[in-house]
Amino acid sequence: MVIGGAAMGLQGSAHLTRDIDFCYARTAKNMERLAKALEPFHPVLRGAPPDLPFRFDVKTIGNGLNFTLSTDLGDLGFLGEVSGLGSFQEVLAASDVRNVGGVDCRVLSLEGLIKSKTAAGRPRDLYVLPELRALSELKRKTGLD
Repeated sequence: MVIGGAAMGLQGSAHLTRDIDFCYARTAKNMERLAKALEPFHPVLRGAPPDLPFRFDVKTIGNGLNFTLSTDLGDLGFLGEVSGLGSFQEVLAASDVRNVGGVDCRVLSLEGLIKSKTAAGRPRDLYVLPELRALSELKRKTGLD
């Protein structure tokens, strides 16, 4: 499920982001799928020393929770839990569907983004809250989705 800055853009925000963040289900089958899907794109820990041994496999995913990666596809983040919302099931409940390039994708809702950004509390998260609240109010007043 798409979260973070990319979700903000898909919800109408003018905020720009350089990465794409996802919330993932921490089931054994899903962690296996995630590791297999990313393997051809050479994931490494973003910002880590290049000589740091790292392998993005099922064991690593199972022992970790949230990962910020650099890949051949660009920078990606995978969060097993999202601040203010919780695990995948709670994030799923706070999402809606957006069409992205002809494919329906689950995307964190404006309300979910507001909760997660408020809970994270970092300056960059707090900075975007007025825009997210305005978009939510506009959506409520116009009934647009």
